[in-house]
Amino acid sequence: MNFAELRFWGYLLLGLTVIVTLRAACRARLGPALPQFDRVALIGLGMLLLACVSWLTYAIWLGVALGSYYGLKWILAHDARAPRKYLFVLIPLLLSPLLYYKYSDFALNGVLGCQFDTLRGLIIPVGLSFYTFQKIAFVLDTLAYKEPLPRLVDYLNFVGFFPQIVAGPIERKHDLLPQMERFTFRWDKDWIDKGTSWVVVGLFFKMVLADNLAQRMPPFMQSTANPYMIWLANVLFGLRIYYDFAGYSLVAYGVARWFGVKLTLNFVSPYCATSIQEFWRRWHVTLSHWFRDYVYIPLGGGRVGWWGANLAVVFVVSGVWHGAGWNFVLWGAVHGLCLIAVRWAGKWSPPAAVGWLGTMFAAFLAWLCFYETRWPVLLLKLQTTLTPTAYSIEALQLTLGALTGGELIVLALLLGLTATTLALEAWSVRRAGEPYAALRRPWAIAGMTVLLVLLAPGKTNAFIYFAF
Repeated sequence: MNFAELRFWGYLLLGLTVIVTLRAACRARLGPALPQFDRVALIGLGMLLLACVSWLTYAIWLGVALGSYYGLKWILAHDARAPRKYLFVLIPLLLSPLLYYKYSDFALNGVLGCQFDTLRGLIIPVGLSFYTFQKIAFVLDTLAYKEPLPRLVDYLNFVGFFPQIVAGPIERKHDLLPQMERFTFRWDKDWIDKGTSWVVVGLFFKMVLADNLAQRMPPFMQSTANPYMIWLANVLFGLRIYYDFAGYSLVAYGVARWFGVKLTLNFVSPYCATSIQEFWRRWHVTLSHWFRDYVYIPLGGGRVGWWGANLAVVFVVSGVWHGAGWNFVLWGAVHGLCLIAVRWAGKWSPPAAVGWLGTMFAAFLAWLCFYETRWPVLLLKLQTTLTPTAYSIEALQLTLGALTGGELIVLALLLGLTATTLALEAWSVRRAGEPYAALRRPWAIAGMTVLLVLLAPGKTNAFIYFAF
């Protein structure tokens, strides 16, 4: 669901109006069955909103959902004590749509050099990576904890709760399923107030910061020989992708709170991190936990002598999860090597300011590997940024000359607004002890609402992670 589009809010309002009307009309007849009606209505609302995004997305989501549920039901009925042999069939089946739409072109045409033209330019169904991983986690958790299957309607609400279905957070069974099992539609002023503050912050992140940063990027993305332009593009992209993805996550968090559901906070101000480990504890939290629990720990985690190889595998796989291309592999490898180096350093830690600068250097350098998909161009840009002699006065003058007076002012004001937001995030984390606390104060909400009206671009941009 694109929270930045009025269409989403219109469909949501329409769906809720129908549900409330039917609920009021049938309340007396439903009696004790009213909670069951609410849960069925919730999954109906989620399916409606997903179908409005894309019928292909809806069909694949439903196929993977039913496949995981009934596949797991079959395993539990036939041999729950030794399920591994069946998982070797079920898990690849659940992954098959993801493997086809996201990786077949890269694997067959890019790696093996085949010429399957029909695979080129496949559009990845929205949310495919997110809901596939959530369903796989459900299967593995159910078997690991030897728990019974929930009712189908509760399971469908768990994997189809509309605020988080297309871009996370990737929720775990023990966190979200109990909330779905006791879900009812009801009005709660505290839920609405708290949820609204998160929604406003999320929309501000997306529509004021991320979308305006995106408009400033193109002039700097073409240079391969000017390190200042490359770094400026890196910084703009790094800020954009954070405020874009975190913006979606915070709106999802807020909308869920309206319904009395508490999702996992998927971002916790990662650009306030003073180490690369802290960065990954704050960035895309649920994906990091997923790889920790289902890849890193099964490989042996940090308890074995080959812990460095385990870290490398996890981050290379994480890079591949983000996209099918050698640039994503390199992005994951860079982060993996940074984490290995920090762990090798042992207990030594630099001062907080130095640690923050080092972490930001590594993170923003790695973003180059994320947005530059042309492999030869990527290597050339990396060479330029890591060559000290490239940082000449002439290159700096050329960078400043590329900005007209008006464009320079706009960029400076935008970066100033971003810096102010980051400062408030840092205060929230370090002083208030609560993520985004300062940004959810009434005065901040009022200011961001005004800025949304004044500065949101007229053109609506899809969220970046819809493509993952």
